[in-house]
Amino acid sequence: MEFISNLVTNSRAWFLLTISALGLEIAALYFQYVLGLAPCIMCIYQRTALWGIFAAGIVGMLGNKSMPLRLLSYILWGISSVWGLLIAIEHVDIQTSEFSFMYVCEIVPNFPQWAPLHEWLPLLFEATGDCGEINWQFFNFTMPQMMIVVFGIYSAILAVTLLIRIFTNKTI
Repeated sequence: MEFISNLVTNSRAWFLLTISALGLEIAALYFQYVLGLAPCIMCIYQRTALWGIFAAGIVGMLGNKSMPLRLLSYILWGISSVWGLLIAIEHVDIQTSEFSFMYVCEIVPNFPQWAPLHEWLPLLFEATGDCGEINWQFFNFTMPQMMIVVFGIYSAILAVTLLIRIFTNKTI
């Protein structure tokens, strides 16, 4: 438990978080631009959540010795992983609904006015696909089902890490 508790003060652990999120982003771009799978609005929101986890990793990597920066990293990581999990669950619900053929998802992401990511970086954040369409599977799991696993793992790792920090009487 002491080893896990001390990971958050080690830049290599935060680097691993950063690299894992970046790897998933690169995989998403591979699916989009090499395999031709158009991302829907829900995919774009999940992609945004991954960028949040990436940002949390960067902040944690640079500020792992500073409690306020670690706290900021935890907040970014927590919000991003839980939000991504909820979006992925909603996406699966859309795809598995018997009325999925009737569902029409938005094309323009609902980003804040002060951060229109789809206008700033359309290659990363422009939605062109249909949320109800299933055009990729891996061992009979769809992309959003796989993302439930991914965001669930990110959320679980954060929860376990924070609980161990609390139970070993360390500052968060």
